[in-house]
Amino acid sequence: MKQMTAAQLKEWLDDPKRPKPILLDVREPWEFDVVHIPGAKLMPMRSVPARYPELDRNAEIVVICHHGARSYQVAMFLEHQGFPNIINLYGGMAAWSRDVDPSAPTY
Repeated sequence: MKQMTAAQLKEWLDDPKRPKPILLDVREPWEFDVVHIPGAKLMPMRSVPARYPELDRNAEIVVICHHGARSYQVAMFLEHQGFPNIINLYGGMAAWSRDVDPSAPTY
């Protein structure tokens, strides 16, 4: 599985020449309400086994959680379901707030 840092994701999102990934946020709704990356799709971890068919199997998907553990587990699950372009956001939203957007709330 690929992993990327928050700074690498920011660079990707800011690159107008590169197609944007699907940002799949697997945290709980209350966490998403506190802070999320604009454009992210909320799909709480517990709902992924039932909802993953909603995702484009061939898209590049960056999986996001608070610190990177839940997203890693979901990324592994999606890879086992045959998704070829899954990327885990290493450090999760905590890293995003620390390294990319210090104005983003932390919890």
